[in-house]
Amino acid sequence: MSLRALPILFLNLGGEMLYILDQRLRAQTIPEEKARKVKLDIVGMMMNRRFMEELFKPQETYPKRSMRTVFDRLAHASIMRLNATSMDKLYDLMTMAVKYQLYICPRPSDILLLTLNHLDALRELTNGDSDVVQNIDAVYGFLMQNYATLSAGQWQLIRLTLLRFFQDMHTKVSIFLKGNVQNENGWFVVSKSGPVPNGTEVPGTVRYFNDSGQEVASVAFPLSQSCSYQPATKPGSLDIRGDRVTRLGCNMYLVSPGGPLLSPDQPKATQQKEETKQSNPSIDSEASAAAGLKLLTHLLGIEKKTSGSVFRLSLVGEDDDSDETSLLVQPQQVLEINASHKRSEELTRIMDDLSITQTAPSVGEKDKGDELLDLMDSCS
Repeated sequence: MSLRALPILFLNLGGEMLYILDQRLRAQTIPEEKARKVKLDIVGMMMNRRFMEELFKPQETYPKRSMRTVFDRLAHASIMRLNATSMDKLYDLMTMAVKYQLYICPRPSDILLLTLNHLDALRELTNGDSDVVQNIDAVYGFLMQNYATLSAGQWQLIRLTLLRFFQDMHTKVSIFLKGNVQNENGWFVVSKSGPVPNGTEVPGTVRYFNDSGQEVASVAFPLSQSCSYQPATKPGSLDIRGDRVTRLGCNMYLVSPGGPLLSPDQPKATQQKEETKQSNPSIDSEASAAAGLKLLTHLLGIEKKTSGSVFRLSLVGEDDDSDETSLLVQPQQVLEINASHKRSEELTRIMDDLSITQTAPSVGEKDKGDELLDLMDSCS
């Protein structure tokens, strides 16, 4: 498992979160001043200089529950409030978008271009705030220092580590279902067409070489009609404001006449809203969850009261005209069944044996969530 995957994971998830929030703020006609404050506060928290310096140190990726808690608190770092259902949908959209982008990366090293696209978008969403832009540029420097010279093997290890984090996450997302890139069971459909990776050639030719390494003959062979490959595009730029070429990491809620941004080489255009089809967040152990919750509170110092009027944002409506306010306050009816009086003594004994009691960690013993908590403390 790579010790360099955590910053890549955090930045890409954070970028997707801002795409979704920006889209919903527009869809629900939140006043421009409030919308700008929300985006600026969240990006400012994400790009905290001290936090980034610690995040880029080689370390294992944090548990799923801890990462979820980090973004839960991060989403509430400003005057915006999300209910539990909306937060579930937000995190589902974030994780499935990044997972899909990792799946269709032509080369493992293109993950860096994907991350830079997210970073470029965060810079634009700040509307030129000098302090936040300065921190974003510093994060760009961290990326170049730590990732620009990695080998193909190191990038492949990072990719596998990231995909391991997203393992067993199969939430259906309507934008993917409509684009025919996700099946009804939540699995992605990987295309067998499109540009080949940089440094490779379009398949269809067998070349023969002699002992000296000189090509002596070549034979072409037909490809399946389901495969339609094109020559590689030019390599993406790693400059601070360069042309990344790939559209991976760009806002997939901006659509072109051909549909949403679901392929690496598709141009972008106008705004469109999409939602998750269902909510199914991955849950780790209770210990990791508690540690992650504690950790995030200190990490970003979000327990401080926010100034200005608080408003609620919903991600559960199917269209902009739906009555989403009612979805925020409508209580769910719960049917509670108590079978304790009819339970046998043997069943009671078995259930007692299966109960889990949490014990406090011994002195000097910390899990990853506790380390994340310490990191939050140092940045508050």
